[in-house]
Amino acid sequence: MEVTKSIYGYLGDTPVYSYTMKNMHGVEVTCIDYGCIITKMVTPDREGRLENIVLGYNQLEGYVQDTANFGCVVGRVAGRIKEGTFSLDEKTYNLAKNENSNHLHGGEKGFGKVLWNSSYEEDINQAKVHFAYFSRDGEEGYPGNLAMRVTYTLTNDNEFMIHYSGKADAKTVLNVTNHSYFNLSGDLKRDILDHSLTMKSDQFLELDEELLPTGTFIDVEGTAFDFREGQPIKNGLVSAHPQNQLVGGGYDHPFLLKNNHCDEIILADPESGRTLTVETDEVGVVVYTANQLEEKGEILGVPARKHLGICLETQGLPDAINQPEFPSWVLEKNKPFSSVTKYYFGQLDE
Repeated sequence: MEVTKSIYGYLGDTPVYSYTMKNMHGVEVTCIDYGCIITKMVTPDREGRLENIVLGYNQLEGYVQDTANFGCVVGRVAGRIKEGTFSLDEKTYNLAKNENSNHLHGGEKGFGKVLWNSSYEEDINQAKVHFAYFSRDGEEGYPGNLAMRVTYTLTNDNEFMIHYSGKADAKTVLNVTNHSYFNLSGDLKRDILDHSLTMKSDQFLELDEELLPTGTFIDVEGTAFDFREGQPIKNGLVSAHPQNQLVGGGYDHPFLLKNNHCDEIILADPESGRTLTVETDEVGVVVYTANQLEEKGEILGVPARKHLGICLETQGLPDAINQPEFPSWVLEKNKPFSSVTKYYFGQLDE
């Protein structure tokens, strides 16, 4: 396998590097060290045609100005924190309020709009790109100095893996994800409404008007949120369920995963034949069908519009620090953090 390194652009006088990993089947993953952004994923359809399956931009400036978080690593905390505040050991921390009165996706910059240190390695069967970032105590309001590392690995088995790891010198919170928008049609030929999603999840979280979890778990049975046997994404658009209506038609919801590392999420495009299988350590996944994507300009030569991609954000449950019944994402002092999400690129059986 091989990795190609090049200069993607400049932040002032500082170069931003691009890395393209390519395997023996022609699968390619390109990423940059600004925000650990995945700028391109090239996979074969059922005819062997190699095309890109993620949304992005052709130039660095697009990502610098981007408000949709295309392809980046989100942190320190993915999702929303109510009123941008939380308490640890009876001390209150106030975070950047970058979405109305709430904190979203790590703040004004978070992990997605900073430059990471980067390196790569390659051998016969796999290629890796390593990213490292030191988030200082008080950055975006979070406590503790946090040494963060992200590794992207592509194998000859058409598997792509993201390994997040970190350690802080004080008790803090950490809940990271990757915010890639997938579109398996290839080169954005169609939107994702005819994609099928299958997911091992019995419950999702109810959201309030600010898209914050209310704390109520809703059974998926008999709703447009039931993906256990698979269904088209468009069902959420036409659904009269108040939770589908709340997010503007479609989905922007956290789902609890029933299993881990057991084909728990499968996205498929019947027309191209492409499939994407996602497995993770995490307790949940936020499914977002780009309901709020701005309909102006172009994305990779295609008019920007809603439902052009789908995010499968494997993570802890949003606002868990303010919801004691949710699984915790508190990170103890000097305790290593580790989380792995794997993606497998395949094709539907004929």
